[in-house]
Amino acid sequence: MPHNHPNILLIQADQLKPQVLSSYGGFAVTPYLDQLADQGVVFENAYCNFPLCAPSRFSMLSGMLPSRIGAFDNGAEYLAQIPTVAHYLRLAGYRTCLSGKQHFVGPDMLHGFHERLVPELYPTDFSWTPSWDEVRMNSNNNSSGVTRAGICARSVQMDHDEAVLYRAKAKLHDYARIKGQPFFLVASFTHPHEPYFALQKYWDRYRHDDIPMPITGLQPEDKREVHTQRMLNHHSLIDGDINNAHIRIARHGYLSNVSYFDDMVGDLMATLEQTDLLDNTLIVVTSDHGDMLGEHGLWFKKHFFDHCSRVPLIVHAPRRFSSGRSLNNVSLVDLLPTLCEFADFNVAERAPQPLDGASLLPQCEHPDARDERPVFSEITSEGVPAPMLMVRDSQFKLIKGGQAPTVLYDLEKDPQEQNNVAEQVSLLDVRQRLENLTLNCWDYDSLEEDIRLSQRRRRLVQAAHEVGNPPVWDSQPEDPTLPWIHRGPEEYNDWAWLGITKQ
Repeated sequence: MPHNHPNILLIQADQLKPQVLSSYGGFAVTPYLDQLADQGVVFENAYCNFPLCAPSRFSMLSGMLPSRIGAFDNGAEYLAQIPTVAHYLRLAGYRTCLSGKQHFVGPDMLHGFHERLVPELYPTDFSWTPSWDEVRMNSNNNSSGVTRAGICARSVQMDHDEAVLYRAKAKLHDYARIKGQPFFLVASFTHPHEPYFALQKYWDRYRHDDIPMPITGLQPEDKREVHTQRMLNHHSLIDGDINNAHIRIARHGYLSNVSYFDDMVGDLMATLEQTDLLDNTLIVVTSDHGDMLGEHGLWFKKHFFDHCSRVPLIVHAPRRFSSGRSLNNVSLVDLLPTLCEFADFNVAERAPQPLDGASLLPQCEHPDARDERPVFSEITSEGVPAPMLMVRDSQFKLIKGGQAPTVLYDLEKDPQEQNNVAEQVSLLDVRQRLENLTLNCWDYDSLEEDIRLSQRRRRLVQAAHEVGNPPVWDSQPEDPTLPWIHRGPEEYNDWAWLGITKQ
């Protein structure tokens, strides 16, 4: 293995929307992310392949669309037989390490990583498996995620992220002591995911009255798209308890936590510099999905609006290529082939099946070059009664399925996605072209059958495991950080707000 292969540090946020970052024209105070963006390549139109934590992360790690690998929801198992980028980089001679959340479910908590430094934050069993026959689950977000926001002295998420940061920094020091073998380190944080609890020092970086309110308000009921209305009900957002004061406080808390995440990014950058690893380390920053943050009256995720499905993507390797901005449509499945190409590993020769992503290295080297190809995304979790699918090609976004009328947005003319032009005569050819792309990508009827079968199987297994002693699916069951991870019996909306609030 040549010693000059770059180290790779993948920094992942949770529920970070690019629209708030100053490098994307937003309001957040993020000097370290700004530095990476100024020196690296910023992808303006990067999308997740499923606007929900686990399926998005599984898809990113595998280079495959979620439905190809059974990643249907947050209770889906990542099968041990599905190769990840960590498997491929191990074959390329890399030491691979995971610090933080990847939302793994099942008995394999490593998936190609030589080691993991922090246990999974969320349940590793099938307890979050949905059923499309149910209206909602107790683990789903609800309006309390907005109304309980504010300043806190501590939260379980902060405990998690500071353990992730400390152990990732320690591992970088270990790598600096061991010469001659490149590393792949994933530092995966849970902020700025709700609850929108923030430390006072980050809250004070913003003047409360200056916090911007949503650009696009809740439309009248007769103008709402079916899935928007569904998500309003699914997340209990139209019960009348969220007011403008709550919205501004929650958005203030979110921005504060974006700055908190940014400081952790800066700490990792400083550690790379202190250990003389910075010059030969490729840094990639992204998120698993965004957050509606009150746009269209919606919060959280599980929607294809850009506020939810777009993600930041910054690739920083100033010794390898100049800074720039790419306007091409890309998605998280592109990261695996990108990182493999950086490692000079021919993944196409070794992959057991064709990948859904393509390397972004040519775009990093020539960000102004146009690369017209579609990106695909899915929602097959709770919140829909059947698979809902999205394709973006050029300036157009088509949303289809989910027992809802087809939606088409022209993002060039309508960036806030307020006007469905699916029935516009002049765009019928565009609609047909995008519908053909969905037909070529998915077998809709078979997909729906596979999902329902998977739900039934997992719910039966979970019910059986709740009788007697359940299996332990943790890579580090003795880890001292166990008190703050979620293994029950609290439901998510009780556990997430465990902390010390300001009076």
